[in-house]
Amino acid sequence: MVQTFTYPECRLVAGDARKLAEARRRFCDQAVNEVRFAPDGVQAFAACRTTLKGEASVTGVGTFRGKEKRTITFGPSSRPGWWIRRTDLPEQLDTAVDIANLWTSARNLVLRSGSPHNYLRMVEHIIALKAGLGLDDVVLSTNSGDPPLFDQSSFPLVDAVEKVGIVETDRPVRWLTVKEPLAFAGTRGDFLLFLPDDGSRRLRLDVAIDWRTIIGKQRIVFDVTPDTFRYASYARTNATHRQYQLAKTVGWLFADTRNLGYDKNNILIHGRKRWYGTPRFPLANTDKFLEPVWHRATLDLLAALSLTGPDRFCGTVVSFRSGHTQDCDAVRALYRRNLLREA
Repeated sequence: MVQTFTYPECRLVAGDARKLAEARRRFCDQAVNEVRFAPDGVQAFAACRTTLKGEASVTGVGTFRGKEKRTITFGPSSRPGWWIRRTDLPEQLDTAVDIANLWTSARNLVLRSGSPHNYLRMVEHIIALKAGLGLDDVVLSTNSGDPPLFDQSSFPLVDAVEKVGIVETDRPVRWLTVKEPLAFAGTRGDFLLFLPDDGSRRLRLDVAIDWRTIIGKQRIVFDVTPDTFRYASYARTNATHRQYQLAKTVGWLFADTRNLGYDKNNILIHGRKRWYGTPRFPLANTDKFLEPVWHRATLDLLAALSLTGPDRFCGTVVSFRSGHTQDCDAVRALYRRNLLREA
């Protein structure tokens, strides 16, 4: 049975109206490959703020420094929101996980405050746990700006946090949503739509990608719940074969391509007509693997939606061919233009 989803006209916040209309036509023509909805009336997340019972540490190879091991520790916090603590820079204050502290989103998300050295790179695969698990208050400690990388993508982080235990406090949660349907159009046939919460305080994502490689067209629609996030947390970041070869040769010369920790197990490498390695999330009765779209939705887009400081975001977000920069520009615009309200 083919499922279709329709969305209302939206006020254009950024971009060209004609390009948006054409991109929406392409999006509507793209088939939905997988749907995962939560039962009606079931609230996926705790009614009050949550934190951790204790500390949980995870160690892996450095994303940018290769063989050097890196450790991050998730700890409980009485301060609202997520805070990044560089233990090797004790003179620096903690950095709030907030759109105001986003340094760059060019290739990955980098959060920084205070000193130029007080940063953490490629935070998206870590901070996505905030929205994905409904985990509100955390101190994230690390002794490096280079995060660890894992063969199982972000699942080791999810597993560590869930094993130590997420606990509900008596502190109230503030939910945010958009005041009206909004659209952000890009320059390459990409867009984001933000639709207001319907009263359920649920976050629903409709995410489609379209690559001119073996990845091809992929689309999923789902409600964000801890179960769905745990399922999707195995989805690795992807790179073209050319990007991978660059990182392994002259890429070490340039900060943007110095991903020395990459290998054929911890990222998904794709070419025009083949995979280099074994892709995950096979789609039944097809030759399609949905790992790229699950990664895009849960470990990239959800990371941007976690940049709401101590608050939770709810409503529906539709993404077509979007990426880090458009995600973060949209979230920043929601604040700059006073487009949010309490749900």
